[in-house]
Amino acid sequence: MTVAAAPPRLSFLDRYLTLWILLAMALGVALGALHLALPALLVPAGLIVMMYPPFARVRYEALPAVFRNVRLFAISLVQNWIIAPVLMFVLAAIFLHGQPAFFAGLVMIGLARCIAMVIVWNELANGDREYAAALVAFNSLFQIFGYAAYAYLFITVLPPMVGLQGLAVHLSIADVAKSVLIYLGLPFAAGAATRYFLRPRMGATRYDDGFVPSIAPLTLVALLVTIVAMFALQGQRILAQPLDVVSIAVPLALYFLAMFFISFWMGRRLGATYGANTALSLTAASNNFELAIAVCISVFGITSGEAFAAVIGPLVEVPVMLALVAVARRYERSYQSPGESPARSAL
Repeated sequence: MTVAAAPPRLSFLDRYLTLWILLAMALGVALGALHLALPALLVPAGLIVMMYPPFARVRYEALPAVFRNVRLFAISLVQNWIIAPVLMFVLAAIFLHGQPAFFAGLVMIGLARCIAMVIVWNELANGDREYAAALVAFNSLFQIFGYAAYAYLFITVLPPMVGLQGLAVHLSIADVAKSVLIYLGLPFAAGAATRYFLRPRMGATRYDDGFVPSIAPLTLVALLVTIVAMFALQGQRILAQPLDVVSIAVPLALYFLAMFFISFWMGRRLGATYGANTALSLTAASNNFELAIAVCISVFGITSGEAFAAVIGPLVEVPVMLALVAVARRYERSYQSPGESPARSAL
């Protein structure tokens, strides 16, 4: 009799990520109330550092798998770069129609596809590792070259075209591109170089199972430092307008839930197996909130409403995605056929 392997568990730091974020926010608000602020250099340094570990983990060698499987590539492209941005645009316009800064911050989140935590979500849900790695590699490169144009389209160009002139936030595509180059391009170059030069010398197992997990906490530490610094500057505003957090959190939660179920339905209708469909759906539902925070701070300023909205992203995403992992595992039983390994079968 074969005993099923126990499902993987989150590390201690990842398991309580929502708690750490809440504590960082509280510390920031307290520092702000005391009129204490962290050195300004910590913010740009933290934004760059927190993006480095995900790029060092990305399996760039898996990227050709996306293009070899045309059906997988097409589904992922539609889910991540058409449905997700449009859905976030619509939800932000509905719930934040009188707050253009918050609207822009949410749209920035919707445009940033996940390249870090989705690997964790996929592993916990027993999704297909190879598909997830290939999708992460593709989204990493697509963001570097396409994020600036998407941000300009959805924040400046599109609102007036659909009768939402009041929500249009004018930004320079050059400023966004420069921010992406600094806060995504530099960590990408460092992470890719680390993987290219260090992995062959260390060996794949030692690199993937030893080095990468050892640097992973840098992302969380840098994120928390950034959140503390931001909320130290935003503290008075939060204390005066606590409902702002709620107004941002509601459309975010609806977005994560809707993207997962829409993507899962699409995959199942098209005949995707559980492993492939879970990787697709969790990738489509997750977001690269680190990039959204970095761009909003760089383009609009650390005390801006756009940056404030972006930093609420991880606070909402983590508990919702954990709930969706549990939902996916319940679906797994109905997907599996006798003799089939759901996480390794093809689309």
